[in-house]
Amino acid sequence: MSSKSFPLPPDDLTLNSSVPKSAPEPHSAHLIRRTVEACRVATEAAGAAAEGIATGSMPLLATIRQRERELDTFDMEIDSGVTSVVTQVSEREARDLLACMKFVIGLERIGDLLLSFANSAQAANNRIDPEDTRNLTQMATLLEKMLADVTLGLAERDAKKAIEVLRSDGKIDRLRNLIFLRHIENPEGAPRQASLQVIFMTQSLERAGDHVKNLAEEVCHMVSGRSVRHLLMTYDKPIEQMFLDWLKKQEEKH
Repeated sequence: MSSKSFPLPPDDLTLNSSVPKSAPEPHSAHLIRRTVEACRVATEAAGAAAEGIATGSMPLLATIRQRERELDTFDMEIDSGVTSVVTQVSEREARDLLACMKFVIGLERIGDLLLSFANSAQAANNRIDPEDTRNLTQMATLLEKMLADVTLGLAERDAKKAIEVLRSDGKIDRLRNLIFLRHIENPEGAPRQASLQVIFMTQSLERAGDHVKNLAEEVCHMVSGRSVRHLLMTYDKPIEQMFLDWLKKQEEKH
């Protein structure tokens, strides 16, 4: 739940003025770097959500609002940058630029959901049962890890990191189901505290996980030029396994 640093696509080296400058940087490189920075902010917000709910720190949860505002700013900046140059670049660059736009749209929504999570946690005012606190902390920690992996996937064009995200999404869903069982079905008839807030918080984290899963699929498309879903040829394998099989075949061809 601590802050993390992520590698950014490198700038052109200009260490010595006597060395001739290389060709102008592609438009996509700058926007990919800014998108990676936006991913870092979203990861920090998820980390603040996890630590904030685990420790009951209202000041820490309050920091999510500022990160949500930062993500809004990234959204506007990258949307403007992409639309101004997307018709002037190669097909490969255009795909990268559109990936950046899709990323910040998803990240902005994740920021909104984490802010909703924080607002519900503050409304519950430390009335959440320890069992719910533990499960919500697990969900938020998983979300933070998913965001960290998708950030590395984007920065390093690493489809395997994106696949790890796809596999993690099911863990969040299982925790959501566990919390819903306690608060909605409540087979034991046990008294529950702050059920409305807990359900809202659970939904926010689950939906944020869905958005990160979409970002992971976008990394796969960015790396391979094909959608994960379009690689579906049989129904007896998980979709992420089929994508890994397809990547292996591409490597063998080279």
